Amino acid sequence: MLKGKKAKVGIIGTGNIGTDLLFKIQRSELLECSIFAGKNLNSEGIKRAKNLGINTSFESINAIIAHPELCDIVFDATSAEAHRVHAPILNKLGKFTIDMTPSRIGKMCVPYLNLEDCLSEANVNMVTCGGQATAPIIRTIEDVEGNLNYVEIVASISSKSAGVGTRNNIDEYTKTTSEAIKQFAGVKNAKAIIVLNPAEPPILMHNTIFVPLKKAKLSKLWTQLIELEKKIKKYVPGYKITNRPVIENNRLIIMNQVIGRGDFLPSYAGNLDIINCAAIEVAEAYTRKYLIH
Repeated sequence: MLKGKKAKVGIIGTGNIGTDLLFKIQRSELLECSIFAGKNLNSEGIKRAKNLGINTSFESINAIIAHPELCDIVFDATSAEAHRVHAPILNKLGKFTIDMTPSRIGKMCVPYLNLEDCLSEANVNMVTCGGQATAPIIRTIEDVEGNLNYVEIVASISSKSAGVGTRNNIDEYTKTTSEAIKQFAGVKNAKAIIVLNPAEPPILMHNTIFVPLKKAKLSKLWTQLIELEKKIKKYVPGYKITNRPVIENNRLIIMNQVIGRGDFLPSYAGNLDIINCAAIEVAEAYTRKYLIH
């Protein structure tokens, strides 16, 4: 147990996700980044980390293999393919691993829904930005209406906020998002669509949820969604439900948006911000439970 100290955190992957995590950790009262590792010799992320005085490496996961004492918690911000290689290694090293990729290896985690259950796992998966933004809403709809047979979500994000990792993992993104919706809300069938919008100025992240329903308890649902928003805002300040639920053409429609905190990424990159905020929430909760007293 750490007394009066911060938990040591390692980040693998020095792109947008990894760099934004680094900036968020700099603000944390419970976490400190002890190794920021990638394999791109021209990484702008590593240059920024060095300027902050952070220990860096171009050896990727090998930096942690060589010096496992460097960290207690590891964020893997690489790719689904890479994480499939990293996961068993980090497990053998006894690291609590937070997977930022849509690999679906570890236990899927949406802090609003199952944070406590995830803290005893060796590896947790932060699903996707769409999953983080919509699964809590869909679970609430299921709780109020019951027996949902089908849900469809459309996540619209700025093309500028979709880096190489996001573009290379589009198939994994849609599959993981739909699986998360089915798992967390008990929905029989779910479909996820992602739209990369090239508009200028860049758009904010918007999600639209469609549920086939001829009627719904709209007032009760809205009351619960207000409470949901308040709770998620505690760890994702830019989270907002943008319309009262409505029935249109025998469909229940609810929309939300996410404005980024602007730690490193621009405020329009709410899709990246929500998954990183959720990951920090998990790391801090794990630290409180197991690493400090």
